[in-house]
Amino acid sequence: MNDKTQAPSLLQSLLTLFFLIVFSGCDFDQIKPVSPAPEKKIQKPIAPKPAKTRVPRPKAKAASSVEYGLIGSFSTGENSYVRSIFSDDDAIWVGTTEGIIQVATRTGDPLKTYSMQDGLLSPYIFTINKGPKGQYWFGTNNGGLSLFDGKQWKTYLPSDGLADFWVYGVDFAKDGTAWIATWNGVSHFDGKTFKNYNTTDGLADRWVYALAVDPQGDLWFGTEGGVSRLDTQGRWKTWKHKDGLGAPNRLGLSKSNNTGFGTQVNPEKKDDYEHKHNLSVLDPGGNETYNQNYVFSMAIDRAGHKWFGTWGGGVSRFDGSTWKNFTTEDGLAGNIVYDVTVDPFDGALWFGTNHGVSQFDGKRWMSLTLKDGLANENVYAVAIDRHRRIWLGEKGGVDVWAPQKK
Repeated sequence: MNDKTQAPSLLQSLLTLFFLIVFSGCDFDQIKPVSPAPEKKIQKPIAPKPAKTRVPRPKAKAASSVEYGLIGSFSTGENSYVRSIFSDDDAIWVGTTEGIIQVATRTGDPLKTYSMQDGLLSPYIFTINKGPKGQYWFGTNNGGLSLFDGKQWKTYLPSDGLADFWVYGVDFAKDGTAWIATWNGVSHFDGKTFKNYNTTDGLADRWVYALAVDPQGDLWFGTEGGVSRLDTQGRWKTWKHKDGLGAPNRLGLSKSNNTGFGTQVNPEKKDDYEHKHNLSVLDPGGNETYNQNYVFSMAIDRAGHKWFGTWGGGVSRFDGSTWKNFTTEDGLAGNIVYDVTVDPFDGALWFGTNHGVSQFDGKRWMSLTLKDGLANENVYAVAIDRHRRIWLGEKGGVDVWAPQKK
């Protein structure tokens, strides 16, 4: 899926990008909620024109102690998906299926765009993180792992020792080394050499979509076959649905044979598989699907609890001994959870789902959905900037929400 024909369309789109975020160069405390443009569904880039005054929409109804209002949105192109967002001081990095957009945090102004013409081997960005040496790490679709120091790009591929061309997650250990989630196991990179781990070592499944290093130094991996942990003593342990991961399939949803990623063609031949990338969450009959062991996202909260976003089973919290699952019955917007993010201000959890985004502060739930002003109900990425604004990645663009002064 490394389609080089995507680069020109990206540049054409981003050169005509019109940001609808109304920050007016003011301080964060002065920001007021505004409604989206009349054509709320983000369709395609709009040629630059003067911003129009918008009538403020009602604040999102919330059980949370903090209420949020939509302050604007911007387009990334009709056919693009925003799969990752990273907040870094004065800039937001937006990873799309057509390249990277760097945005000024306070004003919302586009600073720079990056595509294959700039050094990426693939424009499809699954994940973004910042390493201890200040480099930005980008996991791509069929383009390996790309590092950017602000001037130069360096890409690592299987020929360099990386486990696979598809990279879904990156996190860093206390010693500064990197752990990398791929479609063919996990890679550990010390800056020079890769060491790879797979099912023969203890991973629950070869397709790894999320990972995190906990405060004790243990490694946690979310895979299509459950959750695996590699502790500091080199011991592996795996948890699956039968152990408590993911809520039961009470609605009787059909099993997702194509969860969008890493579909195996011939189960009898372990190495005979194909990579597919399809974000559809529905079966041929138009019903949502379910996969009891599929973990697509994860995060570790302030208390050290691990949170895992599942495919149809809601979000699962693990305290080291007990699993607790949360679904739409509890207040979660959707049961397919694409992203889990911890709020650096108060430690609340944010979940990007197939029916909007939800916040959970440990007691109360608050959700933002289409009826509240979201451009698209599938929220693939969530990031929180230093002004406490919430950036939501969707198909075709980004919504930006901010806490409202009471």
